[in-house]
Amino acid sequence: MERRAFHLNGFAVLAGLVLLGAVLAAVGLSAGPDVLVAAAIAWGVIALVVASGFTVVNPNDGMVVQFLGRYIGSLRDAGFQWTAPFTSRRRITLRVRNFETAKLKVNDADGNPVEIAAVVVYKVTDTAKAAFSVDDYEQYVAIQSEAAVRHLATSHPYDSHDDSRTSLRDGTEVAAELTTELSERTHLAGVEVLEARITHLAYAPEIAQAMLVRQQAAQVVAARTQIVAGAVGMVQLALNRLAEEDVVELDEERRAQMVSNLLVVLCGDRATQPVVNTGSLYG
Repeated sequence: MERRAFHLNGFAVLAGLVLLGAVLAAVGLSAGPDVLVAAAIAWGVIALVVASGFTVVNPNDGMVVQFLGRYIGSLRDAGFQWTAPFTSRRRITLRVRNFETAKLKVNDADGNPVEIAAVVVYKVTDTAKAAFSVDDYEQYVAIQSEAAVRHLATSHPYDSHDDSRTSLRDGTEVAAELTTELSERTHLAGVEVLEARITHLAYAPEIAQAMLVRQQAAQVVAARTQIVAGAVGMVQLALNRLAEEDVVELDEERRAQMVSNLLVVLCGDRATQPVVNTGSLYG
């Protein structure tokens, strides 16, 4: 929708205006007082019309130009510029901007209340859309960002124990999804979302303690599972080595006793005290 507005270098136009004034003054002086007055009035009118077209465009700024309510183009070249006279001009920054959303309290995909906030980095890429497609593009981006964060929080669980599900704690995947959704929402306003990341994520205070206990229990179970898997492997290795090297011949009952002792030693969470058996297992 954005298009380039007609413009000239402001210093060149100003020099031309001064030169025109000098020519008209010279003609008026040579022709007489009446012509000089007429030339002065003509130059004043021309200067007034031309002066209404001067504008200054700052670096990384855009200028939306309208003539009698009609959009005629945008200025992006920084410096002293001259465009169509009697036009209204609105400044729109093209700089990269960022803001942090408020901490929102929403329910995640599992129904648990969580607090979540995100930082959004964006810039205007289409000044015409930013000026005319929405009332206030800054407010539009802010509201759409909160809506996207809410939708993200309700689409994923806070923490997932299933590798096939993406949780809110998976930073890279969640950030990419949030950035894509925000880009689609803000395209209408001529805004490009460069990055969107979660900056605050926590369970709501009323369930935080219970969820902490749950997480601790899950970690204990996961650790015990890994310990048992390793212990079984070590027991199997020990039995195979004893059999291969013919160290001792074990019947089924002695093998079971040895497996039990090894598992107690390897899986116990406290140091074991050795007991020397001086008798026979069958005694």
